[in-house]
Formats: sequence, structure tokens, C-alpha cells
Amino acid sequence: MSDFKVSLHSKLPAIKTSIFSIMSGLAAKENALNLSQGFPNFESDPILIELVNKAMKNGKNQYAPMPGIFSLREAIAKKMENLYGISYNPETEITITAGATQAIFTAIAATVGKDDEVIIFKPAYDSYEPSIELFGGKTIAVQLNPEDFKIDWEKVKGLITDKTKMIIINSPHNPSGRILSKADMLQLEALLKNTNILLLSDEVYEHIIFDGEKHQSASLFPSLAERTFITASFGKTFHNTGWKVGYCVAPSYLTEEFRKVHQFNVFSVNHPTQVALTEYLKNPNRYLELGSFYQQKRDLFLSLIKDSRFDFKSSKGTYFQLLNFSKITDESDVDFAVRLTKEQKMASIPISVFNEANLDTKVLRFCFAKTEETLKKAADILCSI
Repeated sequence: MSDFKVSLHSKLPAIKTSIFSIMSGLAAKENALNLSQGFPNFESDPILIELVNKAMKNGKNQYAPMPGIFSLREAIAKKMENLYGISYNPETEITITAGATQAIFTAIAATVGKDDEVIIFKPAYDSYEPSIELFGGKTIAVQLNPEDFKIDWEKVKGLITDKTKMIIINSPHNPSGRILSKADMLQLEALLKNTNILLLSDEVYEHIIFDGEKHQSASLFPSLAERTFITASFGKTFHNTGWKVGYCVAPSYLTEEFRKVHQFNVFSVNHPTQVALTEYLKNPNRYLELGSFYQQKRDLFLSLIKDSRFDFKSSKGTYFQLLNFSKITDESDVDFAVRLTKEQKMASIPISVFNEANLDTKVLRFCFAKTEETLKKAADILCSI
């Protein structure tokens, strides 16, 4: 191949390879335990696997309908009503997507235009900002307090202008594991009332909440629900991140715009998996028991590292745990994460890459969606440092 390059103007000039790819690649190269990227290392439920196989054998291998098969949308509508007491029309208000990230991208693409401002909270999932920038929007970042990751709603109020198009929230929050309280959601509801501001609520970890807490979905608050795209993930929920199947729930006027974009960037989503998920959702315990399932893993992991030199506050949701290493080294979190992978053979994610101006608080994120054996090996490494 020659060295010729067509001259072009990058739409994302500051974007580099994601930290997830970097750390997972380094973990593979170093044959290290990979507690960096957020995926389980245990097997999926064989019942769900068999349901997918059955759907494929029954010929469900061609395009699904653009919004998703109706039976799955009905199952989601039933789930939303049972959990949150709100009725979404499966015909006009629910769309099956290629994972939650595609749902987030599509919601932004459908509504954010040149010079629109979108408020996000950092540390933030790394797909938000580039998606906003791609469509000419401007990210207004609010750096969360690294001690408790609470949102200062008065500060948010001061950032709202006549250009504010959307606010993005994420609860349970990746990477901190914090959850938004009812009081948080009521303050947000009051803030947005009588405005034209949209809300994008990233709720992919809605079922992974600990210590008896309840998920405060945006759908629980009427004047939020009427302006909100809610995005969710079956991959995260049912331990199959590689399937990339999620969904977006939104009022019909928003779903109409969402589907205009959806039909031209993916059109439809894996058909046999949709058929399988429809059947699998008939047993609500398959998602209702996830909180206790992952809390056992969190508690095991934290009990095993309680005597290490890392400081931590227990995660309240997601399957991530933050560990502060400031008593161990004054290295940057990126350098320490790399050294930990190369020398100690365990990969994690440095949090500074998700913070405003790469604020380094000496914190790494570890994924505890792992087997007991893996968590014990990880703990042995952490306790040896």
C-alpha cells in the first residue's frame, strides 16, 4: 500500500483508541487477569442459549422488523409496567437496538444538532461525548465530587442556557457504582419542568443494585418520562455482552424521531436472539435476582481485599468497584494500571480517562462480574501489592 492519503477533516480529531481496547489488549498480551472491560467471564444460562439455538433451527434467521419483533416489545412493556407502573405502547414507544450504546448514539443523532448543548456528568461512559460532537453539539461537562460522586443540582441549574438541548444521566453509574436517589430524581424533575430540555437516561444496570436500594428509573417520574429516552441492555442483564441487544423506551413523538435514524444505521437487530429473549423474560426472577447475585460477588471481592493497601467505598450498583491506590504509589492512574497489568498480571481501568481534563484521583475500576476463582486470584494479587 502506498503512503498516499486523501486530505480530510476529522470529525473526531481528539479521539484515540478507547481505554477498554487498550487495557484488554494489554491484558491479552501479558496473559493477565482481565478485570478491566465490563463483561462476565462465566457462562450464560444454558436455557437462554438453547432458546437461541431453537429459534435459529426454527428459521428465525432473516431480518427482524425494523423496531424489533412485537412479542419482545410487548414483553418489555409488561416489564416496565410491573416494575415502574408506567404503560409504554409496544407499537410506538419501544425499539430494539444493537446494544444500549447504539440506542444512546441514535437518541443523540436524532435530536442534537449544531451548537446544541448537552450536559453530562463526569466520570462518564466514553460514548456520550463523541456522539454529541459528531452531530455538531457541545458537551457541557459537570465533574462529580470524587469522594461521593453526588450531583450538585444547583450547579447544574446554573449551566442551563437557552441552548441546552439534553441532559444525560446514568444510574446505576459506571464507573463509580453510585445510584441516583429519589431526591436526586425529584430535583431533576423540578429542574426540567416547563423547559424544552430532553433527558437521556442510561439505565443499563437497572437490575444490579445492592443493599436493598431501589432503582429510580426516569419512568417513575411523570414529567421526566414525557421527555426521556431510556436505554437498556439485555447483554449486560443476561451476561451476554457479545450479543449486543438492547432497547430504547421513549414517548411516541421521540420514538418516531429515534426510528428515523435507527432504520438507516442498523435497521434491525439479531432475530433469533430477540425470539429467545421474549421467551426468557416470561420468568421475571431472571432479572429480579440479579442484585443479590452480584452483591454476593461484590461482598466476596471486598472481603478478600479488606486487608490490602487499597481504600474503597462499597459499590452501590453495577458490577464495578473503584479502588483508591494513593497509599501505594504517586504514579498516575494510567501508569499504575499499565504497570499492574505488566508486572502483577491484572488489568483494570484508570478513571482519569473519564474525568474532566483527565482529573487523576488515584483510582482504578475493577469489574467483579467474574467467577469466584477469578476474584480470589485477583484479590491475592491486590493484597500482595
